[in-house]
Amino acid sequence: MPCSRNDRSLACYIRISLPQQRLALFGRDGIERSYRVSTAKNGPGERFGSGCTPRGWHRVRAKIGAGQPLGAVFVGRRPTGEIYDARLAARQPERDWILTRILWLSGLELGFNRLGEGDTARRYIYIHGSPDHCLAGGPQSHGCIRMSSPDVLDLFGRVTPQTPIFISETDD
Repeated sequence: MPCSRNDRSLACYIRISLPQQRLALFGRDGIERSYRVSTAKNGPGERFGSGCTPRGWHRVRAKIGAGQPLGAVFVGRRPTGEIYDARLAARQPERDWILTRILWLSGLELGFNRLGEGDTARRYIYIHGSPDHCLAGGPQSHGCIRMSSPDVLDLFGRVTPQTPIFISETDD
Protein backbone atom coordinates (compact mmCIF):
# COMPACT_ATOMS: atom_id res chain seq x y z
CA MET A 1 0.00 0.00 0.00
CA PRO A 2 1.69 3.25 -1.08
CA CYS A 3 1.75 6.09 1.36
CA SER A 4 0.32 9.28 -0.08
CA ARG A 5 0.02 11.44 3.01
CA ASN A 6 2.31 14.43 3.31
CA ASP A 7 2.26 14.44 7.12
CA ARG A 8 4.98 12.01 8.24
CA SER A 9 3.34 11.65 11.68
CA LEU A 10 0.21 9.91 10.31
CA ALA A 11 -0.16 6.23 9.46
CA CYS A 12 -0.25 5.01 5.88
CA TYR A 13 -2.00 1.77 6.79
CA ILE A 14 -2.47 -0.88 9.46
CA ARG A 15 -1.81 -4.60 9.07
CA ILE A 16 -3.23 -7.07 11.58
CA SER A 17 -1.76 -10.58 11.64
CA LEU A 18 -4.23 -13.11 13.04
CA PRO A 19 -1.57 -15.84 13.54
CA GLN A 20 0.83 -13.48 15.33
CA GLN A 21 -1.88 -11.54 17.22
CA ARG A 22 -0.03 -8.33 16.25
CA LEU A 23 -1.07 -5.01 14.76
CA ALA A 24 1.60 -3.22 12.72
CA LEU A 25 1.28 0.48 11.97
CA PHE A 26 3.00 1.35 8.70
CA GLY A 27 4.27 4.84 7.90
CA ARG A 28 6.25 6.27 5.02
CA ASP A 29 9.40 4.42 6.07
CA GLY A 30 7.90 1.02 6.98
CA ILE A 31 6.68 -0.29 10.34
CA GLU A 32 6.50 2.55 12.87
CA ARG A 33 4.82 0.69 15.72
CA SER A 34 3.80 -2.85 16.55
CA TYR A 35 1.22 -3.73 19.18
CA ARG A 36 -0.04 -6.92 20.80
CA VAL A 37 -3.74 -7.60 20.07
CA SER A 38 -6.38 -10.22 20.75
CA THR A 39 -8.72 -11.19 17.92
CA ALA A 40 -11.73 -13.55 17.87
CA LYS A 41 -11.68 -16.78 19.83
CA ASN A 42 -13.90 -18.17 17.02
CA GLY A 43 -11.17 -17.45 14.46
CA PRO A 44 -11.49 -15.60 11.15
CA GLY A 45 -14.78 -15.16 9.31
CA GLU A 46 -17.17 -12.64 7.87
CA ARG A 47 -20.68 -13.93 8.67
CA PHE A 48 -23.03 -11.87 10.82
CA GLY A 49 -23.37 -13.42 14.29
CA SER A 50 -20.29 -15.64 13.87
CA GLY A 51 -18.17 -13.98 16.56
CA CYS A 52 -15.26 -14.13 14.08
CA THR A 53 -12.74 -11.46 13.08
CA PRO A 54 -13.29 -10.37 9.46
CA ARG A 55 -10.42 -10.66 6.98
CA GLY A 56 -9.27 -8.52 4.07
CA TRP A 57 -9.17 -4.80 3.40
CA HIS A 58 -11.00 -2.36 5.66
CA ARG A 59 -10.80 1.30 6.56
CA VAL A 60 -11.30 3.31 9.72
CA ARG A 61 -14.95 4.33 9.43
CA ALA A 62 -14.98 6.49 12.58
CA LYS A 63 -12.79 7.44 15.52
CA ILE A 64 -14.76 7.44 18.77
CA GLY A 65 -13.79 8.61 22.24
CA ALA A 66 -11.45 11.57 21.73
CA GLY A 67 -11.00 13.40 25.01
CA GLN A 68 -12.21 10.53 27.18
CA PRO A 69 -9.94 9.39 30.04
CA LEU A 70 -7.84 6.23 29.94
CA GLY A 71 -10.11 3.34 30.92
CA ALA A 72 -13.36 5.09 29.93
CA VAL A 73 -16.08 2.46 29.41
CA PHE A 74 -18.18 2.45 26.21
CA VAL A 75 -21.52 0.81 25.44
CA GLY A 76 -23.06 1.25 22.01
CA ARG A 77 -20.13 3.52 21.05
CA ARG A 78 -21.03 5.97 23.83
CA PRO A 79 -19.11 6.60 27.06
CA THR A 80 -21.03 5.39 30.13
CA GLY A 81 -19.25 7.70 32.58
CA GLU A 82 -17.60 4.68 34.20
CA ILE A 83 -13.84 4.21 34.44
CA TYR A 84 -12.63 0.62 34.37
CA ASP A 85 -10.99 -0.64 37.56
CA ALA A 86 -10.77 -3.90 39.54
CA ARG A 87 -13.92 -3.16 41.58
CA LEU A 88 -16.01 -2.53 38.47
CA ALA A 89 -14.61 -5.69 36.86
CA ALA A 90 -15.41 -7.77 39.97
CA ARG A 91 -19.03 -6.54 39.96
CA GLN A 92 -19.46 -7.46 36.28
CA PRO A 93 -17.10 -10.38 35.52
CA GLU A 94 -18.83 -11.45 32.28
CA ARG A 95 -18.98 -7.99 30.69
CA ASP A 96 -17.26 -7.54 27.30
CA TRP A 97 -15.25 -4.40 28.07
CA ILE A 98 -14.79 -1.73 25.40
CA LEU A 99 -12.41 0.86 26.84
CA THR A 100 -10.58 4.13 26.16
CA ARG A 101 -11.03 4.55 22.35
CA ILE A 102 -12.83 2.91 19.42
CA LEU A 103 -11.78 2.68 15.79
CA TRP A 104 -14.91 1.44 13.99
CA LEU A 105 -14.05 -0.57 10.88
CA SER A 106 -15.78 -0.71 7.51
CA GLY A 107 -15.02 -3.40 4.93
CA LEU A 108 -13.80 -2.44 1.46
CA GLU A 109 -14.38 -5.70 -0.43
CA LEU A 110 -17.89 -5.88 -1.91
CA GLY A 111 -19.65 -9.16 -1.18
CA PHE A 112 -16.91 -10.26 1.22
CA ASN A 113 -16.62 -7.79 4.11
CA ARG A 114 -18.77 -4.98 2.70
CA LEU A 115 -22.56 -5.24 2.30
CA GLY A 116 -24.58 -8.42 2.72
CA GLU A 117 -24.06 -10.94 5.53
CA GLY A 118 -20.38 -10.13 5.85
CA ASP A 119 -20.59 -6.36 6.32
CA THR A 120 -17.96 -5.43 8.90
CA ALA A 121 -19.53 -2.07 9.83
CA ARG A 122 -22.97 -3.63 10.39
CA ARG A 123 -21.31 -6.26 12.57
CA TYR A 124 -19.88 -3.41 14.72
CA ILE A 125 -16.30 -4.62 14.45
CA TYR A 126 -13.85 -2.29 16.21
CA ILE A 127 -10.28 -1.90 17.25
CA HIS A 128 -10.75 -0.95 20.90
CA GLY A 129 -9.16 -0.82 24.31
CA SER A 130 -9.52 -3.74 26.67
CA PRO A 131 -8.38 -4.78 30.15
CA ASP A 132 -4.93 -6.37 30.13
CA HIS A 133 -6.28 -9.78 31.22
CA CYS A 134 -8.34 -9.85 27.99
CA LEU A 135 -5.11 -9.80 25.96
CA ALA A 136 -3.37 -12.72 27.64
CA GLY A 137 -3.35 -16.11 26.00
CA GLY A 138 -4.18 -15.29 22.38
CA PRO A 139 -7.52 -14.86 20.62
CA GLN A 140 -10.35 -14.12 23.07
CA SER A 141 -12.64 -11.49 21.53
CA HIS A 142 -16.13 -11.75 20.04
CA GLY A 143 -14.83 -10.52 16.65
CA CYS A 144 -13.21 -7.17 17.46
CA ILE A 145 -9.50 -6.44 17.71
CA ARG A 146 -8.65 -5.78 21.35
CA MET A 147 -5.66 -3.73 22.48
CA SER A 148 -4.38 -2.48 25.82
CA SER A 149 -5.79 0.93 26.72
CA PRO A 150 -2.40 2.71 26.46
CA ASP A 151 -1.77 1.11 23.06
CA VAL A 152 -5.17 2.00 21.59
CA LEU A 153 -4.74 5.56 22.88
CA ASP A 154 -1.39 5.76 21.07
CA LEU A 155 -2.79 4.25 17.86
CA PHE A 156 -5.86 6.54 17.96
CA GLY A 157 -3.61 9.59 17.77
CA ARG A 158 -1.71 8.21 14.76
CA VAL A 159 -4.61 7.36 12.42
CA THR A 160 -7.32 9.29 10.64
CA PRO A 161 -10.72 8.22 9.36
CA GLN A 162 -10.22 6.35 6.08
CA THR A 163 -6.88 4.84 7.17
CA PRO A 164 -6.65 1.47 5.35
CA ILE A 165 -6.44 -1.74 7.39
CA PHE A 166 -5.56 -5.21 6.17
CA ILE A 167 -6.51 -8.18 8.38
CA SER A 168 -4.49 -11.22 7.34
CA GLU A 169 -4.58 -14.95 8.07
CA THR A 170 -0.92 -15.26 7.07
CA ASP A 171 2.34 -14.04 8.58
CA ASP A 172 3.72 -12.49 5.37
